[in-house]
Amino acid sequence: MRRLGAWLYDVLVVAALLMVAGFVGFGLVQLALTLGWIELGRHQDTAALLGASRLYSLYLLSVVLGFYCWFWHTSGQTIGMRAWRLRVQNTDGCRLTLTQALVRAASALLGLGNVWVWLNPGTRLALQDKIAGCEVVVLTKEQNRQLLSRD
Repeated sequence: MRRLGAWLYDVLVVAALLMVAGFVGFGLVQLALTLGWIELGRHQDTAALLGASRLYSLYLLSVVLGFYCWFWHTSGQTIGMRAWRLRVQNTDGCRLTLTQALVRAASALLGLGNVWVWLNPGTRLALQDKIAGCEVVVLTKEQNRQLLSRD
């Protein structure tokens, strides 16, 4: 249940990040349209242009991946994980590498990889943990406080 709670917290943060990123992307495309650098073409408006753009979709995906990878690599905790006293780490207790964080994010399947924990209760590893070679641990209040004071 802690994983679900942390996931829900993080979904709210990611939604806010995507709103800001969308606002920035929309503004830049609108500026490029105004300056004549690009044209709408067959699209009705800026929103339709962005909705059909694979580049814009990749931009938004990179914002989401960047959020998770940065937090997992730097402290092992996203904002939601901090609230629920969870930390992702290697089995020796050290932080994830950027490659591990990217593999973990890609294999999480938008959080559905956590279902693996319920299907295999003995392992306590989610699918993304198993693939990335890491684990999620529950911290004591004191351990969580120490991590927060270090950051």
